[in-house]
Amino acid sequence: MIRAVILDDEVKGSNLLQHKLQVFSDVLEVVSIFNDPKKALLPIQELQADVLFLDVEMPIMNGFQFLEALGQFEFEVIFVTAYNIYTLDALRANALDYLLKPVDPEELEKAIEKLRKRIHGKEAMRKMDIQDVKSTSSRIALPTAEGIHLIKREDILRIEAMSNYSVFYLISQSKIIVSKTLKEYENLLEDRNFLRINRSVIVNLDYVVKYKKGDGGQVETIDGAELEVSSSKKQVLMERLFS
Repeated sequence: MIRAVILDDEVKGSNLLQHKLQVFSDVLEVVSIFNDPKKALLPIQELQADVLFLDVEMPIMNGFQFLEALGQFEFEVIFVTAYNIYTLDALRANALDYLLKPVDPEELEKAIEKLRKRIHGKEAMRKMDIQDVKSTSSRIALPTAEGIHLIKREDILRIEAMSNYSVFYLISQSKIIVSKTLKEYENLLEDRNFLRINRSVIVNLDYVVKYKKGDGGQVETIDGAELEVSSSKKQVLMERLFS
């Protein structure tokens, strides 16, 4: 069963969407509705939702600001808004779909089908026993929609969180976007020469060429990227770089 959450500052709008989603009650359950984005920030992380139906125009914090405040999350996002001017922003936020109010039933059905396929793909990737591939070579398997990329660990410059995706930056100056969280790769690479230096970045310490002092400081990598270090990670970074 797909677990869905609705966030819309208009009670009427959220209730109407919930009513329309009842058509898909055999595959989808609305587990919570929020009408205040600030009140949704903490509890939404505990709901283990598969999808968030998110309004854009809301007071105090709009939909994009809400996602930014969340940081990293694993659920899919479907924007539901009365405005058609945010499609590019939704694309940049890696939204699964963008529905205009009043929501057309056929468009909603297409979005739910797309959601089902995306969740099925995620589950299939989770079931892959990629650990065998990783344990027998120096390569890491990165599942994408096109297939599985086998990348040498030493070819990875850094990994950055992008919503519920991870972006691998390679020394070849190419990048690979993977629908898995940064936490999963932190666990995988923790015994290698990689370190998560803040909420959003794991860096290959072999390619750090400079450390700049500060509260947490900054590291500069061989490609010229300057990356913030959280104060909580400064000590372990110092130990790993200079011990």
